[in-house]
Amino acid sequence: MKYKLVIDKKAEEEVIAIVHEPSSLTKQIEDLVLHFSGADGLMGHGEDEMRKLSFDEIECITIIDRKVIVIDSAGKQYRIQDRLRDLETLLPSYFIRINKSTLANEHRIARFDAMFSGGVDAVFRCGYREYVSRRCFAEIRRRYEN
Repeated sequence: MKYKLVIDKKAEEEVIAIVHEPSSLTKQIEDLVLHFSGADGLMGHGEDEMRKLSFDEIECITIIDRKVIVIDSAGKQYRIQDRLRDLETLLPSYFIRINKSTLANEHRIARFDAMFSGGVDAVFRCGYREYVSRRCFAEIRRRYEN
């Protein structure tokens, strides 16, 4: 496989990939190119600070007490102004919906735990746990099987 990057400030940006057949890599490249908005993070408001959170350090984005909250890799919570449904189009493709009110960074999920009640929890690297709905879990399974 060859890789070539040409930087020309005057040319229109385009990405061309020549492959023998589609694969999971080509799908990821396509998602990245089509959904890249130029943003690489979100501004979060903590208790006494305002901080830019890069997408890589975000564990999940959830709704707590009717507020949109970002949980980072250290387990700290930051409030953001954006709505969850607006974030779905802004975030990279590795953010997946795990229930009606949570988007998760699939790279930061440590494991899925089965509960006695039959449900499933996503356990993040920072230790935070969030319920995974049955509908979303079925979609996640399909995604991992392909």
